Amino acid sequence: MKVLVTGANGFVGRALCADLAERGYVVRAAVRDAALSPAPAAAEVISVGDIGPATDWRAALQGVDFIVHAAARAHILGDSPENAKQYFQVNTLGTEVLAQAAAAQGVSGFIFISSIKVNGERTVTRPFASDDEAKPHDAYALSKWLAEQSLLGLAARGSLSVQIVRPPLIYGPEVRANFLRLLRLVDAGVPLPLASLNNRRSLISIWNLCDFLASLMQQRPTSGGVWLPADGAGVSTPELLRSIALAMDKRARVFPVPLALLKRAGALLGKGAEIDRLCDSLEVAAGSTREALAWRAPLSMHESMVRTVQWYRTTRG
Repeated sequence: MKVLVTGANGFVGRALCADLAERGYVVRAAVRDAALSPAPAAAEVISVGDIGPATDWRAALQGVDFIVHAAARAHILGDSPENAKQYFQVNTLGTEVLAQAAAAQGVSGFIFISSIKVNGERTVTRPFASDDEAKPHDAYALSKWLAEQSLLGLAARGSLSVQIVRPPLIYGPEVRANFLRLLRLVDAGVPLPLASLNNRRSLISIWNLCDFLASLMQQRPTSGGVWLPADGAGVSTPELLRSIALAMDKRARVFPVPLALLKRAGALLGKGAEIDRLCDSLEVAAGSTREALAWRAPLSMHESMVRTVQWYRTTRG
């Protein structure tokens, strides 16, 4: 089976290309410009230019049986309102055009990598479920949700078999932003005032996500499904720090500070959004996803963290 992976030079796309190739799939990797970036592990690499309403997908889709659409304009914390339209150009209109072209060419299946941010920014009383009302809070999340609606419309008309995946925080080689900062802080032995936190956050390693996507491709469940995969149960921020420290064979240096004081300090330092991400809960009810597909994450969080730390140590210098 020939699989088109979009965003093939991205964090998820590059790992997925390698994973699917190892499983025996013929992978066609779609990148912006093959001449300007290292080729992912794929049988074929094709340049598609910028993704948006004008992208011509005909050559990329020729002979393709299945699509995993991982390409997106990634979320940027504190992005300016002037850039908001770019999310819709890429994530909404770009996805619509690809899906319509796929339906016209008879592609059998389409997996869309969306985001748990479609459900909301944080959980309070219970984890997010796949059938919860969408509550996107920013342009990025809204652009993903609008793309989902377009895809579900095609699925309802029988034009294309669609699966939507809303992963929580993804970690592994090439991880960036807050997670990479945590790796650096734990590695440096910096004392962190986070021991009092009792939040719950779901995570999924890139290896477990790739395995989940491969399982979804193989099983072909009823079209229109929304899936919330995770490594397992959610963890608190102190537990996450201890997991990183254990993988590094170090001691997590955390000390207690009241949550209200921590958030106030973050606001005064202009780091309110970053502190909120560390303090708040964002947990998914992954049990229904696991049960529906009889899927279990092949790696524990500790095993995934050890692999992530191995990558970090080879690249930190």
